[in-house]
Amino acid sequence: MTMHLLKGVSSLNTRKKKPKLTKAKLQELEIAWRDHNKNMKRRGYHDLRYDTLEDYIAYCYGLVKHKPEFKSMPQQKTYVRETIQYPSLQTSSQKSSLNPTPKKESMMYTGTLIKGIATMHKSNAIPVIDEQHMKDISRMRR
Repeated sequence: MTMHLLKGVSSLNTRKKKPKLTKAKLQELEIAWRDHNKNMKRRGYHDLRYDTLEDYIAYCYGLVKHKPEFKSMPQQKTYVRETIQYPSLQTSSQKSSLNPTPKKESMMYTGTLIKGIATMHKSNAIPVIDEQHMKDISRMRR
C-alpha cells in the first residue's frame, strides 16, 4: 500500500517548529510581558494577565488557546416611571358649554399718533406720523 491511501497518515510535515529563543529575544519578551500585564491591569482585564514568563511566551507563540467563559449578567428589574393620569377638562357632556382655549381677539390700533402707512421704495412700509413726514417720504428722504 502506498501512503496516500492510508487513513490518518500524511507525508506532509504539519507540526509547528519550536522557536529558538535567544537571550536578546528572551529580554524582549520579558519587557513585552511586563507591558502586557501593566496594560491589562490598567484596563481592568485582570484575568488576562500572565503569572509567569513561560505562560506569556506560550501565549505569544500560540501554544495556549484561551476559551472565553460566558458570564451572564444578572437581570435587573427595569425601571418604570410612575405617571399620574390627570382627567381631561372636557367630558362628553361639557364639550359645547366650556371652551378652555378661547380665540384671541384681533389687535387693532386705536391711538392718534400714527396717521397712516406709506411706501418709500420697493415695498418698504413706513408709518406716517404727521404732514411733514408725508412730504419727506414723497421726496424719498428718510
